[in-house]
Amino acid sequence: MKVKGVAIITRTLREGKTFDDYRKAWYHTHGFGVPTQMLTVVNLYDPREILSIGIMELDDIEQLPSVLHIDIEERLANPLDEVVEDTIVRQFGIVASEDDFSAAGEIPPKPMTVAGEEVEYSDIEGILGVAAGMFTEAARERDRRKQEKTSDNN
Repeated sequence: MKVKGVAIITRTLREGKTFDDYRKAWYHTHGFGVPTQMLTVVNLYDPREILSIGIMELDDIEQLPSVLHIDIEERLANPLDEVVEDTIVRQFGIVASEDDFSAAGEIPPKPMTVAGEEVEYSDIEGILGVAAGMFTEAARERDRRKQEKTSDNN
């Protein structure tokens, strides 16, 4: 079953840093090898707050660890510490349904679909725990390697 994952990362620019500073530090220099769209959003009410929204399509949940590994390598090679404040809010999820409300007027109900395929919530429910474990493990690895890198520089 195809799986669409979403990451929403909220960061706040440090005083004196600009969006251009952020973009230069944040921009990924290596792709994930799977269909991935990244949206960078500036908060209307606080332009220092930057939201990165990643939408990734996997043929199978088993592709997730290699994608997370690429992200870890990217962040370690291109740290954001000098550009954004220490507090970062990370939210991750699995798309349960894609619905198109573009049409004008009444829209009839339709079944849940992901990547054009009909799904049941029970299909998604089974993936949630597996994906959560993979993200937790990747976060531990990222934090451990970042700490090692910091220790090596001191």
